[in-house]
Amino acid sequence: MAPLSLTPDQERELRTRVRHEAESLAREFAGIFSVETIERYATESFDAIRNRARLIDFVPVFVHRYTRERLRALAQAEGLIMKDRPEVLYVCVHNAGRSQIAAALTSRLSGGAVNVRSAGSDPADAINPVVVEVLAERGIDISEEFPKPLSDEVVRAADVVITMGCGDACPLYPGKRYLDWDVPDPAGQPREIVEAIVEDIEGRVRKLLAELEIPVAG
Repeated sequence: MAPLSLTPDQERELRTRVRHEAESLAREFAGIFSVETIERYATESFDAIRNRARLIDFVPVFVHRYTRERLRALAQAEGLIMKDRPEVLYVCVHNAGRSQIAAALTSRLSGGAVNVRSAGSDPADAINPVVVEVLAERGIDISEEFPKPLSDEVVRAADVVITMGCGDACPLYPGKRYLDWDVPDPAGQPREIVEAIVEDIEGRVRKLLAELEIPVAG
């Protein structure tokens, strides 16, 4: 998908709103990162995901969330903020199906005892709508999620990195646990296949939580 087609006035307005998001993040990360670093990350995030929002008004929200996630991961990786729970990163090609399912199920089944991130080596424009529907029937709402590009800092911050069909796209760092889950891609699959994929991933997530000694919530 090509970047959003904006008039010059829309471009200026959008970048102004992104700067406001950076100012908000600068207050949150005061004493951890400089304003210049936060502005650079916000600009990079804007350029990376501006074509992934369904509407122009969503872009600043997505930029804020993605930039905040990257900054927190960077701070954790560099020991600037302490981790209070295990970090798990799920990576697939498009971050539109498998990795989103795994992240949502991990968050739900761990009761928030695991911090979960997901990303794609080649992110899609939107999450698979059948995946959204199947998870919604389980009481899990991912309708406000969006495919995110894989960034170096989220890999560095993770304790466990789980890949699903993205090959060698994920950088390797010592001291981390890497797993590869051979899970079919739900893209273009009928609903019953997507439901089976969700069941498969749920079983794998339950096993992972047991290995991490995290009790299953509920």
